[in-house]
Amino acid sequence: MTERQRGTVQDIPRSVPPNNSQALRHGSSGRAFRCAQACPRMTKGKKRGKDTQTAMPGVAMNTCEAKVEDPSGAAAAVEQNPFCIPQGKAYFSVTALGSAEEEAMTIQGASPDLYNEDLAPATVRNWGPFSIFNVWTSDVHSLWGYYLAASLFLFCGGFVNFIVAIGIGSLIIYVLMNMVGYAGVKTGVPYPVLARASFGIWGANLPALVRAVVACFWYGAQTALASSALVALLIRTDWFLQFHQNTHFLGHSGLEVICFLIMWGLQLLIIQRGMETVRKFQDWAGPAVWIMMLILAIYLCVKAGTFAITSDIPMDVLLEKTKDAGVPGLPGSWTSLFAVAAIWVTYFSALYLNFCDFSRYGKNKDAVRIGNLWGLPINLVLFSLVAGITTIAAYDVYGEVLIHPEHISAKFDSWFLATLAALTFAVATLGINVVANFVSPAFDFSNVFPRHISFKKGGYIAALIALGLYPFAPWESGAAVFVSAIGATMGPIFGVMMVDYYLIRKGEVDVEALYREDGEFRFQNGWHVNALIAAGIGAMFSSILPSFTDWLPSWWGVYGWFFGVAIAGVIYYVLRSAAVGSGVKVAKA
Repeated sequence: MTERQRGTVQDIPRSVPPNNSQALRHGSSGRAFRCAQACPRMTKGKKRGKDTQTAMPGVAMNTCEAKVEDPSGAAAAVEQNPFCIPQGKAYFSVTALGSAEEEAMTIQGASPDLYNEDLAPATVRNWGPFSIFNVWTSDVHSLWGYYLAASLFLFCGGFVNFIVAIGIGSLIIYVLMNMVGYAGVKTGVPYPVLARASFGIWGANLPALVRAVVACFWYGAQTALASSALVALLIRTDWFLQFHQNTHFLGHSGLEVICFLIMWGLQLLIIQRGMETVRKFQDWAGPAVWIMMLILAIYLCVKAGTFAITSDIPMDVLLEKTKDAGVPGLPGSWTSLFAVAAIWVTYFSALYLNFCDFSRYGKNKDAVRIGNLWGLPINLVLFSLVAGITTIAAYDVYGEVLIHPEHISAKFDSWFLATLAALTFAVATLGINVVANFVSPAFDFSNVFPRHISFKKGGYIAALIALGLYPFAPWESGAAVFVSAIGATMGPIFGVMMVDYYLIRKGEVDVEALYREDGEFRFQNGWHVNALIAAGIGAMFSSILPSFTDWLPSWWGVYGWFFGVAIAGVIYYVLRSAAVGSGVKVAKA
């Protein structure tokens, strides 16, 4: 069928996840759909249409408006491939005829090595401020988030110092997240695709894989922490305690292995239904964690018989707890407070890169800005305040510094509260894993092999890698130093990307060219050498030298992320400007 024909698409089910590049709308009689013949993403065994030599996913080549006679047949085709509906024996890629914005999302000349429906620009953008806010509640309200906040409280030596340091750090985080978030809203593309603008269409695979490797490590670490909360609850009974003490395999107790597998499997159930399910999970889990944190704080304050916002933890105890942290200065000193703010900012270094994986679904910039405002400076300060109060109250009740929340809940006399706390902490950690350590590698691995790896397959790869790491538990050994060094290279990557987007391109990117092999982002055979040089030099000073040598001051590593951003950003700007001035072929700014 090569000539344009008229017809309707009837009763097409609303079954397409929002991350598809072309949104299949719920049709009704008289609603026309544009279709491209011979959708190349057909499952094996299905007959393709005749005109296949130039067809791309979601690209209308020989367009028509087809009629689907059998709604059940259409549903079956959509289930196999959300882009396709049947017309006789041929299958067609479709997109609703709608607004000019929807029409603009068709990528003409896209390469199948750079494009699939998960990497394509988002067209369904229904994430409002509340959903953006809950990205941050899921990311912060976890065992690691609480542990970090409680640890940083010890460095501040008092509540006022703590709130000032955390407040300054949170404002910096807010500004940085808005920068990358606005880029996601405007372009609609995930992190590895946005990286093509600065690193090249093939060079972007390098920063994508760096982010994916770090995410796989933390995926395993966070899952292990979630399972530890469950273990702490179960060993309150004699039978589970004996099983925990007497049964061991894969380098862990049998109970630890079982709980790890349970937490690992639950995350797959959440993610396999796509980003819309992630959004709904966040909207529920975020407030639930806040409620549990307040219950924990109130319980301890009541048990202590007082509500204190001034710390009575002795200085010698603070010094003992912080002596090996590498933070300069005494607790409460200015040098210590600056370090606390820097560490708080660096904690979010991974999400500075891939927050656009979420903001691309935002309704507009205002949704991102308002969601970030409530989710970052306001939420972070309040959450840290609760963590500080809980730390003080726990010391008053138990006479020791407890900065791990699962250790606090394990001491509860009430089975009900202990169970509620353990389950909430587990859910919280699942939330951060989905946000920070599942979505990102899913897109990153898909970016490397878009022909073969979808979003879900990329996520499964990350989960399997984390599962394979569990017997070795590298997060409990010196291997953590290596991964921290790799993770610090995310600072230079962020510096290059933001300088390119805001200073070089002034916020204007040809989105369609990001999916073309012969477009403006080809640079040097797909690799942008200047970006790689800048990021490499930045990584040398942000992570490699401070982690593996003693050539730099001992405090350098605390600010390594900042040095990486600044050094890489400046070098990239100089090299890029010089290349443009010399007439070297570069991508248009």
